[in-house]
Amino acid sequence: MGKGSSGGDSPFKQLLMGGQVLFVAFGALVLVPLLTGLNANVAFFTAGVGTLIFQLITRGQVPVFLASSFAFIAPITYSVQSWGVAATMGGLVAAGFLYVVLSTLVRFKGSGILYRFFPPVVIGPVLMVIGLELAPTAVGMATSGIDPTGNFIGIADEQALLLAGISLFATLLVATVAKGLLKLLSILCGIATGYLSAMIMGVIDYTPLVNSAWLIMPAFTFPQWNVNAMLYMIPVAIAPAIEHIGDMLAISSATGKKYLEKPGLKNTLLGDGLATSAAGLLGGPPNTTYSEVTGAIILTKAFNPRIMTWAAIFAIVVAFVGKIGGFLATIPAPVMGGIMMLLFGSIAVVGLNTLIKAQVDFGKPRNLVIVSIVLVFGIGDLVITFGGYTLKGVSLCAVTAVLLNLLLPHEDKENRFNATEA
Repeated sequence: MGKGSSGGDSPFKQLLMGGQVLFVAFGALVLVPLLTGLNANVAFFTAGVGTLIFQLITRGQVPVFLASSFAFIAPITYSVQSWGVAATMGGLVAAGFLYVVLSTLVRFKGSGILYRFFPPVVIGPVLMVIGLELAPTAVGMATSGIDPTGNFIGIADEQALLLAGISLFATLLVATVAKGLLKLLSILCGIATGYLSAMIMGVIDYTPLVNSAWLIMPAFTFPQWNVNAMLYMIPVAIAPAIEHIGDMLAISSATGKKYLEKPGLKNTLLGDGLATSAAGLLGGPPNTTYSEVTGAIILTKAFNPRIMTWAAIFAIVVAFVGKIGGFLATIPAPVMGGIMMLLFGSIAVVGLNTLIKAQVDFGKPRNLVIVSIVLVFGIGDLVITFGGYTLKGVSLCAVTAVLLNLLLPHEDKENRFNATEA
């Protein structure tokens, strides 16, 4: 371990590998804006800028590429419907500051403080709610010719189900059978297969592609400060903040370097948070460490952080190519619906696996209570209103899980680990 792409690589090789990183990230990077209605070109721009911010904060020591976080798909969708895009961006800026608060806690109290407040019995069910909350939307997109906004898209229900099945099967096949780098491109392969099938069926509307210019200024959206949207979005950041630690551990293991010590979890969390807030200031989805790219880095041994600089530069350049956004807008909703069914299920399974790996004992009443309440609140779509403010969905679940974990008495030290055990 620790060997691979190093600082001795030629600039040309670093450039090529940076392009490869962006290619691997492409499918998942554009998925969040496509599913939430945000601008894909802005997502490229903010992913590039966010990665550069992260590198600045961590002094260019960690080989990661930051981009759209799947954990925010359901919350962004609800927030946009409830308060609009600008208010949602204000909520995402506030969510980024939660990372800053967590990094400050780690700086003064050590990384163990995170596990005291956010053990697996808290994070697991919250992740499950994130995955399952939009399941009806995924099924709806996959089985009808109606897009998430309620507009007919010129595709019959039978055609929609067929397209969704094709894209889902292609994604499953690549994810389970493919080897090497191709295995990391399962989402991209699923979208491509579904798109080609839609072309053969003649159900693609090419108008957005034809009408888009080659060179554009990304359609930035600046935030509005809506307290409801901010209160709703802040707790959502808890789960991806904890996932961030797992990504850092994976990269550390592959490179043989202890990134949780240098540059330190306090700085990597700060970099993530400032990148997320920067994205919200411009109208992009929140940024965080990226599992697909993390896997690609480990597989290709591209351990030189300068490669991520090139990937970030490429992403910023791509943001100004209007035809890319126009092309992405032509992807039929059922194709994305098929991908969503797998994606949301996978996020829920990650939450379940979090509980299993930590050996959470459901024979203990406190664990059973916490998980049960969180799942019912989330899947049951409970809404709590107080003083004109509203909590629901993932945000309500996150707050509930944290409070129950802090208030319910422990029989022993179950689920209380420190950073070295994570």
